[in-house]
Amino acid sequence: MTAELHKIIAFLEEIELKTIEKELNDDTFLPGLELGPDCLYIDYSKLQYPGDILHEAGHLAVTSASERKLIGTDAMAKEWPSQGDEIGAMLWSYAAANHLELPLEVVFHKNGYKGNSDWLIENYSQKNFIGLPFLEWAGLALSAERAEKNNRKAFPVMQKWLRD
Repeated sequence: MTAELHKIIAFLEEIELKTIEKELNDDTFLPGLELGPDCLYIDYSKLQYPGDILHEAGHLAVTSASERKLIGTDAMAKEWPSQGDEIGAMLWSYAAANHLELPLEVVFHKNGYKGNSDWLIENYSQKNFIGLPFLEWAGLALSAERAEKNNRKAFPVMQKWLRD
């Protein structure tokens, strides 16, 4: 296990986001990863990019606790994840990479994000936090203005890592 991978898995354990090692088929959306009810399945033999774990974990994190239990089941809404959920998961994974002091290219690698990795890194690096209103609404983060009013730390520091 690489140092980056170890750091990511330890972080997910710390925030109580369950990862389960499991042999997966080749038809997963991201190689070696699949979301399940309140957990992330990882097939380390098929995993290509450790940073993808943070993105998929972001989907779990920004989904309400009651809906997290339904992920991967027939009871989950067919339209999940929405575009808002996707943007929230990307921004959450940025905050996680920042928290873990990982290079942003670990999460936003060249072979992901439909060719927009550089654009995302550039925007986030310039504090253009696309999706921050969603994370605020979910109770996970605060904008600079709201943080100052509440004497708290602003995003990319998270107020909490998992949505209630």
